[in-house]
Amino acid sequence: MRLPRRLRHGEEASLVEHLDELRTRLIISLIALAAGFTVAFIFHAHLLDWLNQALPKDQRKPVTLGVTEPFVTSIKVSLYAGFALALPVILYELWSFFAPAFEEHAQRIVAGFVALASGLFAGGLAFAYWLVLPPAVHFLTNYDSGQYKIQVRASYYYSFAALLIIGIALIFELPIFVLALVRLGVLTTEKLRRNRRTGYVVMVVIAVLLPTVDPVSLVFEAVPLLILFELSIWLSVLMERRWRRAETNLAAAR
Repeated sequence: MRLPRRLRHGEEASLVEHLDELRTRLIISLIALAAGFTVAFIFHAHLLDWLNQALPKDQRKPVTLGVTEPFVTSIKVSLYAGFALALPVILYELWSFFAPAFEEHAQRIVAGFVALASGLFAGGLAFAYWLVLPPAVHFLTNYDSGQYKIQVRASYYYSFAALLIIGIALIFELPIFVLALVRLGVLTTEKLRRNRRTGYVVMVVIAVLLPTVDPVSLVFEAVPLLILFELSIWLSVLMERRWRRAETNLAAAR
């Protein structure tokens, strides 16, 4: 399979050519996901050990209650990790497909967004693993501990931990999402500032919808969301001014 050629800005292509390019880029993304899954599955024992570090010392070997549960659980964890590994390739293929719709100078901006998105995702993974997961697990495994004999079931715990970590990592993409909307003209910084309180409410609702069942993880999810939303507003203000100056200079040069 040949790698698809990225079209230049303004280059004409038929609908069939666009669909063929889209199909090829989807296949490449799926191959990257499969490769990421394979690597993750090879090292899935290490992944499980890393996730177990957040559990109490006497619970760091979760129990399984079915014949297929160990295998299915390892597959699920490997899929989550494989997605995280394949994300830069997926973002690159997505950018390459939409890049021809932008002028050459705008393509560099979009490429910067892709690089920044990958960095933010990695930062979100680290934040969730070291700062959110341990206190959340500590609260949940000690809640009413005098009333229950608490045992951690592998499938439930690993799904909870993986979804929590990936969910928070995706939350860290908020500045990219907001900047993209401002750059495309869907949003303006004036509208963002005017509706700041509404945005705060939306951020809290998003935190509630994430895989969380305890107030500790809810707080740890909501606070970064609010900070990132505020950061997105001010970053958008700075970038909007810069984009306007660049467009003015480009128009003057023409």
